[in-house]
Amino acid sequence: MLETKEKRIKRHKKITSRIGSDKPRLCIFRSNQYIYAQIIDTKSGKTLLSADDSKIKEKENKVDSSKKIGKLIAEKAIEKKIVEVVFDRGGYKYHGRVKALAEAAREAGLKF
Repeated sequence: MLETKEKRIKRHKKITSRIGSDKPRLCIFRSNQYIYAQIIDTKSGKTLLSADDSKIKEKENKVDSSKKIGKLIAEKAIEKKIVEVVFDRGGYKYHGRVKALAEAAREAGLKF
């Protein structure tokens, strides 16, 4: 049987193969402690922006820090005139911290 990490990687490969868009993608990685968000140029494979909650000083709920990261990445993207992205959830289920990050980015003005 496949382990949890192997299943997530398999889902992630399936998702990224379907994305194939001209728009940059908002890619996330979720560890047990932190959440990381990057906006990657799909054509060149270069990271345009990144944000993570490992540098946030105050201790708070993981979902609340995910909301802050979503808002932060959206503000950085709008400053660089990136308005539309494709959301790449990295093989994670769309709930909890992943959902909080996505909804906060949408509320801050990012479209996907």
